[in-house]
Amino acid sequence: VLLRPKRSTLNSRSEVNLEREITFVNSGATWKGVPIMSTNMDTIGNFDMYRSLSKYKMLTCFHKYVPNIPHEFDPNYYIISTGITDRDLERLSDQIEHLRSGGVEPKFICVDVANGYMTKLKDFCLNLRSLYPNVTIIAGNVVTREIVEELILNAKVDVVKVGIGSGSVCTTRLLTGVGMPQLSAVMECSDAAHGVGGMIISDGGICYPGDVSKAFGGGADFVMIGSMLAGHSECPGELIEEEGKKYKLFYGMSSDTAMNKYHGGVASYRSSEGKTVKVPYKGSVENTMNNILGGVRSTCTYVGASRLKDLNKCATFVRVNRQVNTFYK
Repeated sequence: VLLRPKRSTLNSRSEVNLEREITFVNSGATWKGVPIMSTNMDTIGNFDMYRSLSKYKMLTCFHKYVPNIPHEFDPNYYIISTGITDRDLERLSDQIEHLRSGGVEPKFICVDVANGYMTKLKDFCLNLRSLYPNVTIIAGNVVTREIVEELILNAKVDVVKVGIGSGSVCTTRLLTGVGMPQLSAVMECSDAAHGVGGMIISDGGICYPGDVSKAFGGGADFVMIGSMLAGHSECPGELIEEEGKKYKLFYGMSSDTAMNKYHGGVASYRSSEGKTVKVPYKGSVENTMNNILGGVRSTCTYVGASRLKDLNKCATFVRVNRQVNTFYK
């Protein structure tokens, strides 16, 4: 799809306000910032990425195996991740106790599972809400409206993470045949979430800055980015040099690489649903973030949205069979 341009009173990208002030339905907390965040992969969601993204008032979603978070970090701009096992809850509790020992109250917790349709996810989120009533809870991943409503209304989740199989290093669709086109999922799930006072994150499918604009145009409240942030100096891991070119590794958390690293291998009852790739080294993430923000501002000027919040109202999509002229490949 492409976004149809419309008459605009904006004269410059500088007139566009990308910050939003959001109040969450179940935690009652209020947050202000630019609603773009890093994915919680261990090749992306680390402390160095936080140091860069927090300057833009963006969120870094730390991976669930991250060490103790420094007390000086601003909790408004990072998210603590957890799975839904007893060991995950222990690890989360230890992290929160560490933060509280330094006088820091966590603001966001992301309950992250590949299959958000399990009953155990709802039960885990309800338990989390009773333990931490004022924390904003994010949970996913799902792609359909009924489970979005279930998580917000009955599991007391504030933000639902939307996307199955659309990530660049995700092989779920090939391995399982399960998934849903990302823009369709965002449009359906955002409609459901907004109807009951909740919000969604579009997670996956971001290859270019224009994709961020399309996600917001489709109704996403937040956009999570993975592959566009891979390969930067802020990403952990050594530089790999081959034939004079430099690379960094990027892999999904359901890949062989991640499961060997954190679980000692792939369990016999499951299979890998992610791949490991070498991403050309890109230097500082600052240049990439400026491109993304500049692209979204430019989108807003094309469709007449003076605020990021208005982009969804101003967006009209046009179906196309080719987005760009590929004469020069």
